[in-house]
Amino acid sequence: MHRRRRTALLLTAALAAAAPLLTACGDQAHPGAAAVVGGQRITVAQLENRVNEVRAAQRAAVPDDTQYQQVLASTGTLTRDTLHGMVLDRVLHRAAQDEGITVSRKEIQVMRAGLEQQAGGAKGLESTWLQKYGIAPVRLDDNLRLQIEAQKLATKLGADTTQPAFWKALSQASGELRIDLNPRYGAWDVQKSSRVDAKTPWVRQVTSAASEQQPA
Repeated sequence: MHRRRRTALLLTAALAAAAPLLTACGDQAHPGAAAVVGGQRITVAQLENRVNEVRAAQRAAVPDDTQYQQVLASTGTLTRDTLHGMVLDRVLHRAAQDEGITVSRKEIQVMRAGLEQQAGGAKGLESTWLQKYGIAPVRLDDNLRLQIEAQKLATKLGADTTQPAFWKALSQASGELRIDLNPRYGAWDVQKSSRVDAKTPWVRQVTSAASEQQPA
């Protein structure tokens, strides 16, 4: 499926180099929080619930014990990656709101129908999103909404998701939200709108909404 469609990286490794502005929060300041975004806590329990959703879906897809252990080994950073996604989702949503962008249920349904057709059905789409992006089936529609927001935001800015104007909007939203991460999960780079480890940045890749439904 992925060879037949044009994709864009919502987050790419080709971000402009800039001095990072990092924020982090301690357990004492925000007990029980994995992150604080816009004054709202993402609790450790909420993070663990999201991770468990992915693990349950992975287990259902891979019943063989040996193969499942291989899956676990290949997704050892799932907790941090999941938190990154949860924070970035809020950043993107804020950037879209700042531009007056909304997404209807109908738009999500249309996008999902197109993707399911390409993937050979609902199960095929769910499997692809789980394997490639760590998105549990129960969160698929939420993720598609964000993909549409990203595409609309880029279009309104006269850019695409790889260009500086798009990233400037995300950076501005990151600053507005005053993101704090619990240090155990790294820190948040405001300039790049990305979670970073103590030494090595991590960049999550997901597909852009508009190109998903266009033939190669």
